Amino acid sequence: MRHPARLGTALTLALATAGCSTAAGAGSGADGKPAAGAVSVTSCGRQLTVAGPPRRTVALDQTSTEILLELGLQDRMAGTANLKTKIPAQYEAAYARIPVIAPKIATGEQLRSATPDFVVAGSADLYTKDRAGTREELDALEVPTFVSAVDCPHQNPPGTTAFDLLFSDYENLGTLFGARERAGKLVADQRAAVAKAGENAAGVPQGAQRPSIVYLYSVFNGMPYVAGKNGLPSEMSRIVGARNAFDDVNEDWPEVTWEEVAKRDPDFIVIGDLSERGRPGDSAAEKRSEMARHPVISKLAAVRDGRILEVPGMELDPSVRSVHALGLLANGMKDLGHVR
Repeated sequence: MRHPARLGTALTLALATAGCSTAAGAGSGADGKPAAGAVSVTSCGRQLTVAGPPRRTVALDQTSTEILLELGLQDRMAGTANLKTKIPAQYEAAYARIPVIAPKIATGEQLRSATPDFVVAGSADLYTKDRAGTREELDALEVPTFVSAVDCPHQNPPGTTAFDLLFSDYENLGTLFGARERAGKLVADQRAAVAKAGENAAGVPQGAQRPSIVYLYSVFNGMPYVAGKNGLPSEMSRIVGARNAFDDVNEDWPEVTWEEVAKRDPDFIVIGDLSERGRPGDSAAEKRSEMARHPVISKLAAVRDGRILEVPGMELDPSVRSVHALGLLANGMKDLGHVR
């Protein structure tokens, strides 16, 4: 956005012109308390109140878009942005009905053009002055802004898992949009999938050494990017009775060296296939090729013995599709023996 300081005036004018009236402020009475029929949830430390289900929602990223589509809310969406990979077949028809306000990260001007009454994002960094505008700016305009609980772990009770945070997103969005039943079914189905993936771990003897996994997300300029401690793969590893080999690195997807990967000598390597993103080193085939020709990595037992699994790369970041990657991981490790 070229003129972030103008966001407030321009967006106010656009919303007034569109007649949007179901924003956060519309859910409060003159005394500041929620009006009759209004519903409230807490999102990343902020209370959101709406007088009724939002009608013109903009999703600022693909993760948020797919959650809303899974909840059947496509008719309440006025825009989407930042598509990173191909939309899955089950969402294609619904997605085709939603305007794309920006192919990449949306600016304040692009958001304004959609005249939203509600905005959803998977991460707080999409709400900045040079992007969609800050949450404070949008709050002042009575446009509620939702952020995934996954991006706000410190706002949640200790011990809450990444999947628990995802499930809370489904429930909160279901509350705001009047889709509690559908959200409840989605939570129940995905909790069952997580429990199913953990069945193998239940049979691991107490105190037994857990197999280690390196999650190879991408290879850029010949350097590997792997899952660190803060990403979803650490939680996925725990569920299946394994451990993330880079659990000591306090990042989501740190760049490391191939020599460091070799030093960890993982029992399994999980490749995130990002071929649809199209950058060099994104495809599973490129990652396999890089490992096969590397003089040290090619000699690792996991590579020699074919203990390599492939999952969709996007599903290694928290999303409504992550339980699918978890299932692939659990089944793949079981098929490969789940032992060192």
